[in-house]
Formats: sequence, structure tokens, C-alpha cells
Amino acid sequence: MFKPIFDYVGLRRPYRFGRAIPALLALLLILVVAVSAGWLAATDRLGTGPRAFYFLYLLCLLVLTIALARWPRLATALLVLALVELSWGMGSRLLQRAHYTVAGLLPPVMAEPERFQWHPLLQAVPIPSLQVTGSTGLAISHTSEGTRGRDPAAGALDGRSVVATFGGSTTYDIGAGEGDTWSDRLGEALGRDSTFVVNHGVPGYSTVEHLAQTAFYQTKFGKPPRCAIYYVGWNDLRNAHIPKLDPAYADFHLPSQIDSLRVRRMGGPLVTFSPLLTVLTRFLSTHVDTVRYLTDPYGREPGSGSDPALESLYERNIRSISAINRERGVATIWVGQLVNREKLQGDGRYGWLPLVRDRDVWPLLQRLNAILERTAKALGDIYVAVPPDSFTGADFVDNGHFSADGARRFAQYLAPAVREACR
Repeated sequence: MFKPIFDYVGLRRPYRFGRAIPALLALLLILVVAVSAGWLAATDRLGTGPRAFYFLYLLCLLVLTIALARWPRLATALLVLALVELSWGMGSRLLQRAHYTVAGLLPPVMAEPERFQWHPLLQAVPIPSLQVTGSTGLAISHTSEGTRGRDPAAGALDGRSVVATFGGSTTYDIGAGEGDTWSDRLGEALGRDSTFVVNHGVPGYSTVEHLAQTAFYQTKFGKPPRCAIYYVGWNDLRNAHIPKLDPAYADFHLPSQIDSLRVRRMGGPLVTFSPLLTVLTRFLSTHVDTVRYLTDPYGREPGSGSDPALESLYERNIRSISAINRERGVATIWVGQLVNREKLQGDGRYGWLPLVRDRDVWPLLQRLNAILERTAKALGDIYVAVPPDSFTGADFVDNGHFSADGARRFAQYLAPAVREACR
């Protein structure tokens, strides 16, 4: 039964080792691929998405290697390709687990749906009129105006005050599903018959982006806000200790948003079913794309203490936003950032803040919150001091993004001050 197969791959006299060696190595790699896929499946890290297609792709390459053993050069080329794909994919995964690299080439278990698109000023903005379910299983909707939430019904804003909320991922609320963001809960607390809350939050946005949003994109659905709430600090802190920091964060933070929010047409954080194809698209993007990659600060040693340059820019942005709102008659409400202090301990760095140790995040945020409070009061704005001790680890889904319960609690703290300011 197996004689024709042995003859074909050169394992019977006269032996043809040019055929046999690629075929035997392909069989060995098939075993490695099967064991690797089985290990990931047993730990619920295989799925049926891009990662599963990656292993199917490897199996197809190796089966073709055996099928084309009669043409040794072609079979050897396919074998080398499969070996490169396997070593780059699974090898980068093992290096990640050993904390030797943060960049991985192994495809994700599930493909994250696109939620943002490139913007020439803000780098990335929400795709309008979008309804998706993310890899976390949370339902997310964007309005026709490119804000998180749902559109108001026709004429629904007549006689109602508009409250605009600005912030990064903690205002967009990546840990909360539709209807559970703190902006949604604030709308409930204020009364939906009298108030409509527009969530301008976008992951990663700092006061630089909020300044541009306030100046040019504050009015949505044809009605300007009665008041604007800014929940800020964490994303500005991302720029701490960066040498010769650009006044608009344009040396690191702004260009990084293009890849953080996956709005680059090709390259960037894109991971295809083929690690080799992934590397080639990134190489091509590096040398062809007009939008350059960020100046990478991650190889530097983390800083210590405060950063006066960042603090000065932070205060400047606060004053600029406030001045625009004051000229328009929009009440400005500032809220200092909260984080999950239980998660931010030790000398490690979780990644988003390249030059700040985990244990330094909260002390530095307290400095920014103090600047925010002092500046807001000097300008005649409202500052809401949400007590950090009222929030525990259960109020967050990670090191700083609210859970549904945390979002509700946060909205309850804001509601009285917002109700008073936005009458």
C-alpha cells in the first residue's frame, strides 16, 4: 500500500535523498505544527480566526512540500518557507512569553474589527455609524457624527441641554459595553428628558487632541454643548520624561496613535496569517508610507520624579481649552484621572507609558491632577474631585479602565456638579 508513496518520495531503491530529505523534514514539521496547535487549542488560545488560519496555512505548505517531492528544489523552497513562517510565528510568541520582545508575529485568536479611521489632524477618529462587537464581546456603537453611542432621534435635542464629554479610552470606555459607559450613566443621572450627553472620547487622546476637538469639532448633531467635561491626565502622562518633548506631542504620541488605533493602510501593528507577509508589509510601509513611524523611546531608561516640561504644556493646554469654551459660553468641567492603583505597583512598565515605572504612575498623576485643580479654579472653571479611595480594583477591568459598575459609580460622583453647571 505504501510502496508507491515510498517510491515517490525516494525512500526505496534507488534511494533519492534529494526527495526524501524534504519529505521527512516536512513530516517532522507537521508533527511540530500539530503539537503547537493542540497546545494552543487546549489553553483556548487557538480559536477559529486568524491564528487557526495560520496553522492551516502551515499544514498546506508542508503537505505541498511532500506532494512536490519529485521536484526537490521546489519542495525545498516550500519547506524553507514553512520553517520561516513557523519559527517567526511561534518563535516570536515564545519570546513574548519570556519577556524578550513586545512585538509578536503570531496572528491573533480573533480579528479585532476596525473601529477608527485616519484623520489628517487628529490622526485617528471613530468610524461614523458603526456597530461592532469587539474581541472582548462588548457591543460598541458610533453615531453618524463619529462619537461613541447612538444617534438622537430627529428633533430629540429640542429643549434639551447638550453635555459633551472629552477624554481618552477611559471616556470612550473600552471596558464597558453599549449603554454602560460613564457618559451613558451620566445621561441617565441627569435625566434623558432634559439632557443629551455626547461622548467625544477616543482611545489615546490627550489634551492636545482635546484642544483640536474643542476648537473645531465640538458641535455635534447641529447643537453646541451647554457644558463640556474633560476627564484627562493619563494620556498626557504618556509623554513624561521624553527628551526634547515636542510642544504638541508630535515626536512620539501623535504618530503612535496611527498604529495604536490601527488606521495605517498597511504595515504598523497589522499581523496577517503569514508572519513573512507581515514583515514585508511593515518593511514596505516603513519605506513608502508618507506617515512615518514614531520616534521610539522604549529603549531608554525610565525617568524619575516630575517632568516640568510636560507639566507646563499640560497647563497650557488646559488654559487654551478653557479660553475657547469661555468665549463660546460653554461651561468647562475638569475631572482628574483615576487609575487602578492595585495594578500599578513595582518597577515594571506596562507599556503605554514608555518612560514611567508602574509605581510612579499614580504619584505623577496626582501632580497633574493638582495642576488641573489649581488651574481650573484660577480660571473660574469647575473641578470635580472624585475621591480615589472610593474606587477599588473591582471598579476597573484593568489598570485604569472602568468596569460597568465603576462607570456607574463615577457618573454618580459627577452628576451633582454637572447638573448644577449645565442648568
